[in-house]
Amino acid sequence: MRRRGFLGGALAFGATPASARTLMAEHQEPLPMLSPPITDGAGRSLTLADFRGRTLLLNIWATWCPPCREEMPTLDRLQAQLGGAEFHVLALSIDKGGFDIVRDFYAEIGITHLDLYLADQLRGMMAFGVVGLPTTLLVNPEGREVARKVGPAAWDSPAAISQIQRVITKG
Repeated sequence: MRRRGFLGGALAFGATPASARTLMAEHQEPLPMLSPPITDGAGRSLTLADFRGRTLLLNIWATWCPPCREEMPTLDRLQAQLGGAEFHVLALSIDKGGFDIVRDFYAEIGITHLDLYLADQLRGMMAFGVVGLPTTLLVNPEGREVARKVGPAAWDSPAAISQIQRVITKG
């Protein structure tokens, strides 16, 4: 009987629509966050506090990271679809080569909706607790981490959009 119950549960999970599943592991309670200095494409110095009031998808990445490069077009499409006053994709490069490398990469693969952001590699990885790239954090409007994913994802998928919209709606 136990095996039958397990199989039934497994089948039920498999039957759940993809849009109802979560892409990122959500925390029971939102977590406080540190912020390293972030520089935007205009050269301004920012921190996460500058983004308060918006839900953020904070993606820590680098141009030398193949899975990061693979997922960037999905982040660009997500920003095009959901970006605005309530939501922003903050694609934070930790490339040591600076903005020139990131700009060249954006141009090479046709990234047009993501703004440029850069942080010092060591400070960025330490502040955000990054153990592998890419690492993506879903941050609520109060600046607290509500979910995390290590590894690439299809950020413009129905499951990702559904999860992000739920956090935006919660405010």
